Amino acid sequence: MATVGDPGRVLAKRLRELRKSWWPDVSITQADLAEALAGRKKTSVQLVSSWERLADPTPPPEDRLNAILTFYSTRRSIESRPYRLISEQDLTADEAETRDKLARELFALREAPAPARTDSTIVGHGPWFYDEGPIMIVCAEPGNGEPQTDFDPDRSKLSRLADLDSLFELHGHIRAVNPDLEVQWASARDMKETDWTKHLVLLGGIDWNSATQDAMRLTPVPVTQLSDDTDPSRGCFRVVTDGQAQSFTPEFVSRGDDRILVQDVGHFFRAANPLNLEKTITVCNGMYGKGVYGAVRALTHDVFRDKNAAFLADRFPDEDAFSLLFRVQVLNGVVTTPDWTAPDTVLHGWPEA
Repeated sequence: MATVGDPGRVLAKRLRELRKSWWPDVSITQADLAEALAGRKKTSVQLVSSWERLADPTPPPEDRLNAILTFYSTRRSIESRPYRLISEQDLTADEAETRDKLARELFALREAPAPARTDSTIVGHGPWFYDEGPIMIVCAEPGNGEPQTDFDPDRSKLSRLADLDSLFELHGHIRAVNPDLEVQWASARDMKETDWTKHLVLLGGIDWNSATQDAMRLTPVPVTQLSDDTDPSRGCFRVVTDGQAQSFTPEFVSRGDDRILVQDVGHFFRAANPLNLEKTITVCNGMYGKGVYGAVRALTHDVFRDKNAAFLADRFPDEDAFSLLFRVQVLNGVVTTPDWTAPDTVLHGWPEA
């Protein structure tokens, strides 16, 4: 995976910056750029995205980079829609000078040698890497809110908590990625004032995890979770955009007298901690525990974590807050790890691309 100093990643970042801010008064989408470049050679949005993604970028070949240079060398490229490529022979002297200056910069990045690859490791990489601690994982505690009074000497503190499979999976992964940082866990009921100033990772939803309720209230994500005690299958995640509501529900099938969950809805959300902006809040949630576990496994599973991390880096490159709703398939009671790059897996992303 590309690191911060990789020329390929620096080139990808620069290409994205050109598209977003070269002409500050004009918003150019990847689709706009692809359509303009297609006037010379067939180009897709996916191809443009591969050049700009910050994780494992694909540098554009020389002919593609030359076309990109020409596009940005003259404002005539965007005088009318659809945007277009001007022939290099038709550039003015000033436009040709702009193109030459950009060419020196971008080709230097493209031709710079890549750093030697090191042995694959998860230490210090990925969405679960933190520059500093402490990190606290907060779980729900099922029940009616009464404090625990069981003094059984064999009773484990962990036995009070919900989503233990998710806690076990994520605690180990975060410790592995951040071996020198303190990684704590707590029940939402046991949180103290100072805990809210840490990096927080909240597992589970609004039914039992009051910390998740507070996080959703204090942050700008346009996603709410609704539950129905009389019919759990009617619960949903709801998104309201421009006054229009969308609901995303789990799926059940009937087998004999049983209703079996076959697809949950997972939610991964990250934002600055509103009570300490130098830290973050991350929510791994689902309508059921299966969805919570799917949200966790998406970025810990050794087959999918790098692919899904690259998806986040590409989809939300400069966002301090972002949210993803997605399908979590459940096969014979077993959660399958979601692949966010697969068609129809992601249900909703915020902010929109």
